[in-house]
Amino acid sequence: MKAIQLLEIVAATDRIGDYALRSPLLRLPVEDAPAEIYLKLENLQPIGSFKLRGAGNAMALATPERLKRGVVTASAGNMAQGVAWHARRLDIPCHVVVPDHAPETKLDAIRRLGGEIIKTPFDEWWGIILSGGYEALPGLFIHPVRDRDVMAGNGTIGLEILEDLPDVDAVIIPYGGGGLSSGIASALRALKPDTRIYAVEVETAAPLAASLAAGRPVAVDYQASFVDGIGGASVLPEMWEMVSGLLDGALVVTLDEVRAAIRLLAARQRVIAEGAGAASVAAALAGRAGAGKVVCVVSGGNIDHDVLAGILSG
Repeated sequence: MKAIQLLEIVAATDRIGDYALRSPLLRLPVEDAPAEIYLKLENLQPIGSFKLRGAGNAMALATPERLKRGVVTASAGNMAQGVAWHARRLDIPCHVVVPDHAPETKLDAIRRLGGEIIKTPFDEWWGIILSGGYEALPGLFIHPVRDRDVMAGNGTIGLEILEDLPDVDAVIIPYGGGGLSSGIASALRALKPDTRIYAVEVETAAPLAASLAAGRPVAVDYQASFVDGIGGASVLPEMWEMVSGLLDGALVVTLDEVRAAIRLLAARQRVIAEGAGAASVAAALAGRAGAGKVVCVVSGGNIDHDVLAGILSG
């Protein structure tokens, strides 16, 4: 799969402009940080996640005929909320297949938005991600990762970063399946190709780092953790060409580093980030993206309340 074209991303900006927040880019005040760290706060979107952008663009491009039976997606929580939010706006049915470890905070949000939940074992859920569909349910299947229209919507984040910080040196993007990083990187490579662009994964689920080291897609031993919005058992084969060509590398952070980043964001910036959203900040604070002006995409803030309380209390 080739990179998303700049024209696709620019067109998506117009489609999603009425409902997706142009999220702020704020400096993180840390005196001894190894870089000038900035936060792209996608946790402030109406659903608490960047997924509103990609889901909205994909559904805006679908014909009424394709949407009339509703929409279906497979998601650990955030893409499900994005699809359900737009389905409610369009008054169409929405079904969501979730893995059995999906946090209740995200499941409750899906239900509030009117989404019908089908919970499955992780391996079965991952099989749906790999196959790209779920024939057991009617409706248009919106893939959370490899749909080009979803990636184009995600790429609007890259345009906003360059508008707010034209001299950015590096961008760190949470990596689940590659849809967010590919969209943002496509925009950055088109407009500022010298930007260093990194994916970030957590130690319990880092297939991209392993695949880049091997020079080909490989599977890893996936372990579920409180960092539920990123990580998988493998790199999707269809995404390998794109991510390996667009990204400068994959940074891996520990669970303890993510916990520390969540605490710091709450204390210094009054920002609530989920594990995936804080992973980029953890990598920047550890110096893994180098010096200069480093933007961390805080991809979401939908963290389970009990988990957050436990992390904040140490």
